Amino acid sequence: MISTKKGEIVEDFHGTAVADPYRWLEDPQSEETIAWGAEMAKQCDAYFAQTSTREKDKKRLAELWDYPKFFVPQQVNDRLFYQKNDGLQNQAVLYMKDGENESVLIDPNTLSDDGTVAMTRYSFSGDGRYVAYATSTHGSDWQEIRVRDVVTGEDKEDHIQHVKFTAVAWTPDHSGFFYSRFPEPGTVSKGDESNYNKVYFHALGTSQTADQLVYEHPEDKELMFSPIVTDDKQYIALHVNQGTAAENRFYIRPIHSTESFVRLLDDADAEYSYITNEGSLFYFKTNLHAPRGRIIAIDIDQPERVQWQEIVPEQEDAMQAVKYVNGQFMVALLHDAHHQIHLFRKSGEFDKQIDIPMLGSLTELTGKTDGAESYFGMTSFLSPTVVYRYDFTEDSLNVFAQSDLPLDTDNFETKQIFFTSKDGTQVPMFITHKKGLEYNGENPTILYGYGGFNISVTPSFNPAVLRWLEKGGIYAVANMRGGSEYGEEWHKGGMLENKQNVFDDFISAGEWLIANNCTRKGKLSIMGGSNGGLLVATCMVQRPDLFGAVVCRVPVIDMLRYHKFTIGRYWIPEYGNAENAEHFPFLYAYSPLHNVKEGQKYPPILIATAESDDRVVPAHAKKFVATLLEKADKDSTVILRLEAKAGHGLGKPTSKLIEEWADSYAFLDKELV
Repeated sequence: MISTKKGEIVEDFHGTAVADPYRWLEDPQSEETIAWGAEMAKQCDAYFAQTSTREKDKKRLAELWDYPKFFVPQQVNDRLFYQKNDGLQNQAVLYMKDGENESVLIDPNTLSDDGTVAMTRYSFSGDGRYVAYATSTHGSDWQEIRVRDVVTGEDKEDHIQHVKFTAVAWTPDHSGFFYSRFPEPGTVSKGDESNYNKVYFHALGTSQTADQLVYEHPEDKELMFSPIVTDDKQYIALHVNQGTAAENRFYIRPIHSTESFVRLLDDADAEYSYITNEGSLFYFKTNLHAPRGRIIAIDIDQPERVQWQEIVPEQEDAMQAVKYVNGQFMVALLHDAHHQIHLFRKSGEFDKQIDIPMLGSLTELTGKTDGAESYFGMTSFLSPTVVYRYDFTEDSLNVFAQSDLPLDTDNFETKQIFFTSKDGTQVPMFITHKKGLEYNGENPTILYGYGGFNISVTPSFNPAVLRWLEKGGIYAVANMRGGSEYGEEWHKGGMLENKQNVFDDFISAGEWLIANNCTRKGKLSIMGGSNGGLLVATCMVQRPDLFGAVVCRVPVIDMLRYHKFTIGRYWIPEYGNAENAEHFPFLYAYSPLHNVKEGQKYPPILIATAESDDRVVPAHAKKFVATLLEKADKDSTVILRLEAKAGHGLGKPTSKLIEEWADSYAFLDKELV
């Protein structure tokens, strides 16, 4: 075991003394941290050199990944634009289809030798002449925006920096676009580089230094702005958020005005997502007085709440997304963690349900307000995205694009069960494996989960999982509280002081798998990333007896200090803040870093993080590893996988994904006994 230096830092949290002996690992540039990381890398390499299945799995994963991957198209004028990956390309390519002619518009694979520059978003001008596209390097949340001329295929001189999480909203005359950005580094303190978000207008062909400031709110430096131009091109509007809180605000002004924005919705009391508008009448999806969502209309000339109209009331299932196409609301409902699409007339009257021949998840939905067609993608655990075209005039649904896989997935099956959590709550779980697999208690199993930030974990396809299935494994996905599977109440049931419910749900899922003879403790592994990394780390610490192995990716670990790094403060609405005396007790009670027990034998754990992760900094993983190495029983296996030229997962190239999964399976094959 590695001997790691311990510091003497002890902090007082509301009368509780909390030691932080490995805070020095928070400095990624220090010689000590670099040397420690290099030693951990040697240990990691030595561990994987002793595994026996890695190279075989890596070869097979490359074969399973080698199939065409299709994305949902977007129609601009008479052209279709869509992304596609031929198979093993590191990044998907943006294509243009004009009639029957298909051509490459942007190939991100040409932007770097190793595929670590990714295109993260794109937005077309209304006439389809220009596309503004953002790129990220090494998985960083920081992005740069450039503009390509669709006709010539060449980039213009425009170059926008200091951007992340922004939308790009083109003006009706196609002369430029609105976007939001953060301060230039060096103009504010390091801690404020992700504060003071501002909205600018960029005129095509000009320098970023000439961009016009459109809106700022320095009195509340933590607000973030996402600009949109309304469907009728008459207004610029801002979705205003504080961190990852579901509740938002909505500001608006006429697009050619220089007057102040009207703060139409400024109480941050619910979610308000703009759908469309007709003149002064604006339609929103909201969870105000409707935790599963509803559609309302607000006349901005008569914005008083007593004047608001309910168009589509709350349904039995959670309303996940709404698109206004062909004069109708296309509403994606989440029914027991899989999607259905219902059509409602503008009056709010139910029209019909689109009969989708797949039980799965909606990936994207596109269409124009006055268009007669819509495109959407559906995926499942056993099917990559199938792109459908729905014709409103004919009421017909046809396949636009579908992949041919190198493996027959008819040999596998997915079923959904419901288990009972600690407090009696019924929680759904998907279980996928070979058809006819015997539940004999000996099946190696991956239990995956997330449980937070209002994010639902619905069926989705991952070629890496096929490798696990064909090796005889079970892949289980639990839909715990904290997500949006059943609306905002389900989300709130797993956040802040209720976060322990998420861990109880996940532990109960593991107990169900064992009780029903799917697997046993020595064969049960748990896997999660980011907030899911927090999930599996906490469950490992709380129930070390229950699991045979843990794969913990880019995890949030130090719940007393997470908000002090990069954009960690964005998560305070979800997690809380230990500096708040009311929040400290529940954060301290489950924080993985602070609940490692002296001498405890923990299941083998592979902790994966990345040097360029500027969302959940690697310090979380490093401090957790150091603590486990210090306190855990000396026979505990603790492996730190520190990846170079990678971030939190944004735009990770195919080659790196294959390497990561090959390592994960080598670890599980070695440790599940």
